Amino acid sequence: MAMEWMKAVRRLRETRRPGVLVTVASVRGHAPREAGAKMVVGAERSWGTVGGGNLEAVAEERARALLEDPSPTAELVTLSLSDKAPFQHGVQCCGGEVTLLLEPLPVVPAVAIFGMGHVGIELARILARHDLELHLVDSRADQLTPERLAVLDDAVATVHPHQVPVLPELVLAELPPGTHVLVMTHDHAEDAALCDAALRTPHLGSIGLIGSTAKWTRFRRKLEDEGHSPDAVARITTPIGLPDLGGKEPATIAVSVAAALLQMFQAERAGRTGRTQTTSTAESTR
Repeated sequence: MAMEWMKAVRRLRETRRPGVLVTVASVRGHAPREAGAKMVVGAERSWGTVGGGNLEAVAEERARALLEDPSPTAELVTLSLSDKAPFQHGVQCCGGEVTLLLEPLPVVPAVAIFGMGHVGIELARILARHDLELHLVDSRADQLTPERLAVLDDAVATVHPHQVPVLPELVLAELPPGTHVLVMTHDHAEDAALCDAALRTPHLGSIGLIGSTAKWTRFRRKLEDEGHSPDAVARITTPIGLPDLGGKEPATIAVSVAAALLQMFQAERAGRTGRTQTTSTAESTR
């Protein structure tokens, strides 16, 4: 049974669906399950059990209420298993008292970094310390070697390397819905192709491009010549990062970009899910 709830947590994360982990936190007297028993509640079904009956029905009901909450937080629910206690879903008279811990399992943010050069690897090191899905894409084999990515071995994030020698823009279609895309490759032509493809991929989140004002002027003209409307082109944020954190060192740019992304994630968690534009005075002179 333990394996069932663990598999459910992995399945929800992989399919980017929210859930709630329900744990029997404590038991006083008799109860159908011991402390530590767990179940996972999703929008449509549940996995595992915390004891069945009224206890489990109340847990599922409260868990699904958390799923509807735009900013859910963990909570404790205490239930008396007595035939004298009020019951919502039938009598359960074991005689004990059970406290349940309900922990939301949110859909974590997803970020894709295209270009694992000096800025890309610094940015990956920062983002890897956060609970998110991190996709690292590069057309150069030497940028995604196990030795180079060893700095991410202790990552909290789930890291997905994509070494794509030809047409790295094809990875865009494989990314999870809502993925925030950052374009910072070694090649301006590759950057341009990625921007064009990203605008043609409707399920993405924000699109950020590293570069100078002159670079963006050329790109904007090229994208409009290729049929993108000015409103569509405006989906691309450039420069990227915090507007008041200057500097051209890779580590400084990476901190600035990561901080802007974290602000965006906070806004999304708070329910402000409209597109958030981030700008910065920190430009790359590439």
